[in-house]
Amino acid sequence: MTNTIGEYAKAKLLFCIGTNMTEAHPVAATYLKNGVKTGTKLIVVDPRKQELADYADIFAQLRVGTDIAFLNGIMHVLIQEELYDKKFVEEKCENFEALAAKVAEYPPKRAAEISGVPEETIVEIARMLGTVKPAMVIYTLGITEHNTGKRNVMSLANLQMLLGNMGVEGGGVNPMRGQNNVQGACDMGALPNMYCGYQNVDKPEINEKFARFWGVESLPSKPGLKIAEMTNGLTTDRLKAFWIFGENLVATEPDVEHIAHCLNSAEFLVVQDIFQNETTPFADVILPSASWCEDEGTYSNTERRISRVRKVKEAPGDAKPNWWIFKETAKHFGHQWPSDSGQELWDNEISLLCPAFGGIKFHRLDAIGGIQWPCPSEDHPGTPILHVDGNFSRGKGNFQAIDWVPGAEQPDEEFPFVLSTGRRLTHYHSRTQTGRAKGLNERMPEERADISVEDAQALGIVTGETIRVKSRRGEVRIKANVTKRMPRGMVWMTFHFWETNSNRLLSGDVKTFDPDTLTPSYKACAVKIEKIAV
Repeated sequence: MTNTIGEYAKAKLLFCIGTNMTEAHPVAATYLKNGVKTGTKLIVVDPRKQELADYADIFAQLRVGTDIAFLNGIMHVLIQEELYDKKFVEEKCENFEALAAKVAEYPPKRAAEISGVPEETIVEIARMLGTVKPAMVIYTLGITEHNTGKRNVMSLANLQMLLGNMGVEGGGVNPMRGQNNVQGACDMGALPNMYCGYQNVDKPEINEKFARFWGVESLPSKPGLKIAEMTNGLTTDRLKAFWIFGENLVATEPDVEHIAHCLNSAEFLVVQDIFQNETTPFADVILPSASWCEDEGTYSNTERRISRVRKVKEAPGDAKPNWWIFKETAKHFGHQWPSDSGQELWDNEISLLCPAFGGIKFHRLDAIGGIQWPCPSEDHPGTPILHVDGNFSRGKGNFQAIDWVPGAEQPDEEFPFVLSTGRRLTHYHSRTQTGRAKGLNERMPEERADISVEDAQALGIVTGETIRVKSRRGEVRIKANVTKRMPRGMVWMTFHFWETNSNRLLSGDVKTFDPDTLTPSYKACAVKIEKIAV
């Protein structure tokens, strides 16, 4: 996030697209609701009329996978009606001519035809964004989990630069992260092309710095593999062993049967986790981890805020802190790592190696209760807002001319519906944790497939009836939930329950993934719905 969650409550305008905040991020959503109560304007864009839409001044129900066409239509109006921030664009940005030429190809009429959002709504949204300033953009996985995910995010950046909404309070581009501490995992280098602190592995000076600090002659100078490349590599000679750390891969990756085949192909598989789950049966070795409350350390939340985590109980049985497991394993490979606690790891390694975290020390986290990076020195307060005064890390903001392209898998005569997946409030992810909570299971004992009233009537389906949802990969039998919140031609369900896991239906073919990030298309899959004969 370029800004902070606290700004939601006092922003002038919130533009929420592809985010189911009230269920996926309920705490952050309270700030948004508080802002709306005191006069904050709210625009919600989503294929479903989810609960967030109930608070909106304008709700735009677009077709799955048409975000770029819709956003280009908005920018077309902003430029045509001269509602954009000319001063910011001229002084702080470059490549405006290319952007203007591209969005000129998306007048509201064409954007409406592609997205399904009426022309007048596109114009209304553009005029509100152009006159109520600044505005915050908030998005979640509904933007990123497409074959165009990276380009969707770049389009949102285009919009905010065009409006001059970068580097100011109540503005910015603000992703709500999809999992707990996913920001912290990226901060710590759990990316194939980055060391901790977002330092590129293919830069010789960076590579040499880490090798020297870690006391080794050299380190790999090329980016590593993404998840899909790793799992697929197990079926060839590319990879032989696999270590899965804190991830229920079988339940959370698309095409369950394909992932199971990949893991069965591994010569040696290690799973490190706090509970047994659907992935642990594939393991040759299971390493029991201590949970978040059983060790000292840090978390980074979605707004780049690093906070202390304090130990409140002892880990059960043989469970050990994750850093201890990695350190002991390294010892058997002949490496003696010096740090012996979360504090030592942070103070003596991470903050020394990463300029963005250089001023963050454990004792400061005690005193302040969290610091937002970048924080280059110990007298620095942290950085709540990035790119202040339009000073981007690359110099000037760079507009990108981006075309809309259809989703990788389109509905057809055999599979006429679009399946989109997400999360519900009661459970989390694959229920490795929440599935052990009696109260949560009583509140939501099973998953249901949301379908529209029109489709239900056409197929003769009623709420609570078991139906078959089938794709080119597989099928699930699941009870239907007929709701006015769903548009015709769309199905929505989650992967919370193993028996009705929506990921059984999704494509695991990398050709359907985002070509740059290899993020799967969780939000768009062609399916058919069948009424099961009694």
